[in-house]
Amino acid sequence: MTYTRNRKIFLFGVMAFLLIMVGVLQSWSLSLTIINLCIISAVMALGVNIQWGYAGLFNAGVMGFAALGGLATIIIAMPPVPETWQAGGMGVIFAGVVAAATVLICVFAYRKLKPNRLYANLTVAAIAVIGFFTTRAIFEPAVTAIELVQPAKTGYLGGLGLPVIVAWPVGGLLAAGAAFIVGRVALGLRSDYLAIATLGISEIIVAILKNEDWLTRGVKNVNGLPRPTPYEVDLQNAAWFIEFTTNWGFDIQEASSIFVKLCYMGLFLAVLLFVLFLSERALKSPWGRMMRAIRDNETAAEAMGKDVKGRHLQVFILGSAVIGVAGAMLTTLDGQFTPTSYQPLRFTFLIWVMVIVGGSGNNFGAVLGGFLVWFAWIEAEPVGALLIDFITLGLAEDSPLRLHLLDSAIYMRPITMGLVLLLVLRFSPRGLIPEETGGARTR
Repeated sequence: MTYTRNRKIFLFGVMAFLLIMVGVLQSWSLSLTIINLCIISAVMALGVNIQWGYAGLFNAGVMGFAALGGLATIIIAMPPVPETWQAGGMGVIFAGVVAAATVLICVFAYRKLKPNRLYANLTVAAIAVIGFFTTRAIFEPAVTAIELVQPAKTGYLGGLGLPVIVAWPVGGLLAAGAAFIVGRVALGLRSDYLAIATLGISEIIVAILKNEDWLTRGVKNVNGLPRPTPYEVDLQNAAWFIEFTTNWGFDIQEASSIFVKLCYMGLFLAVLLFVLFLSERALKSPWGRMMRAIRDNETAAEAMGKDVKGRHLQVFILGSAVIGVAGAMLTTLDGQFTPTSYQPLRFTFLIWVMVIVGGSGNNFGAVLGGFLVWFAWIEAEPVGALLIDFITLGLAEDSPLRLHLLDSAIYMRPITMGLVLLLVLRFSPRGLIPEETGGARTR
């Protein structure tokens, strides 16, 4: 245990040193930006670790649950648009009521007619078809009317106008609700089919967010999301802040940017520590030991009377909720919701690399992986450009080869990710901070 603790301290110390060096050599504002993104990535990695590290569930649809967290910021924080509500808001609500009533009637009819399976299936199919066309007849005119209202500025319903922090737990609830539906359908599949199913469902979620302008403005994006922190311009006009920067000799613009980023860091760090605390308590509890027993041998666990499918659904929902919270945090930091930015490389592949590099099954490993991998992803391009510039010192400034190599510096990112993953899997196959098993030292 001492060896494991010392290893954690050393690795997190190295990570802190790297972040400090960015502040010294580049800028403290950039360093704090990277730290905030690292914290959000660490929360996402904890969500994936809950699913994979605890229960062995291969969720390849991280992107979709993160996008639902971003959607929550629109629904909660953006002010409502009165004109669009007058044009078709009630029509959308009525269509939703009809759709929900159709589902309830289908369930009720199936349960009542279940003894006669053929008759029950035909009845449910007829109700579903009628409900579908009725819903579309109400929904489509309402949506068309909404999207025609100043489409360059609004063209969507807006939200509730509440503080944006409220959107973070709501993002978790939206992701958890989607995970419940996905889990009920897909968790009975074998692990490889589960990965394919979750990836496909996440693509469907993102496609809906890209095309439903009445809800998210689609590819036109939602800008100007409210902040949970002060605005730089307000700080620069505040008497106490002007006095503080003057007395200490700071540049007021740089100081205001750093102050805002420190506020974000405090909020994000509080969420990370809270999720980490709960994750550690869960992992070391009887529930956590049961989940690892199911992960290691489902057949034996089921023979002992454990509800394997029910526990899988439970842990799938919990992990997805954490991912949804992180997705809402990221959209809050960006200040805008951009559906086209949700790509598998950023929101699925990188998160999985974080868990693998850090050490699946270990919450501190997932946090370390979130920091290390995102740091490497951000710094790979500028460091790669410096390296290429050094290698090509002997070439002329306008050399086509040199210019081509400098333009290709962006590709250092996937190369760096592959190199990091390869080195870790070669020299520490179980991750930088491996899962602790039975108190034995792990190397």
